[in-house]
Amino acid sequence: MSKRKQTRLRWAVALVAIAVLAFGAASSHASTGGASSYSASTSASSEFAFSPWRVAGASWYGGPSLWGAHTACGQTLRPNTLGVAHKTLPCGTTVKFRYHGHVLVTRVIDRGPYVQGRAWDFTAAASEALGFEGVGQVRYAIATSLARPGGAR
Repeated sequence: MSKRKQTRLRWAVALVAIAVLAFGAASSHASTGGASSYSASTSASSEFAFSPWRVAGASWYGGPSLWGAHTACGQTLRPNTLGVAHKTLPCGTTVKFRYHGHVLVTRVIDRGPYVQGRAWDFTAAASEALGFEGVGQVRYAIATSLARPGGAR
């Protein structure tokens, strides 16, 4: 198989996985009012295969003035809503973050940030789970597919 076909196949698999995750996210968010069922533990990350680690600028948003507002992906922002905003990744995309020894696996639930040099905006709950304050650089990896049981990642 040519390298181009292999690349297309990988992208197709990744898009199918993202679509499956997005449909699952919609039903879980409907029952929780937008709060994510993902935790700050790394156990959720064992369900996915991730891209290599990258580094990007991040900030956080939220607070009482935004609680009750709707995100671009349809969730209601609450104090315990785990999620991130990204300008272009599809809603529901699973992303793993690492910051100063903390790891968080969560999903894209909103659009933004719209500040130069920043790729991610954490909700207040996600920021707290990572121990992230203010503005800084985080390591991230995007879920590319569901992991194979017993397979290497």
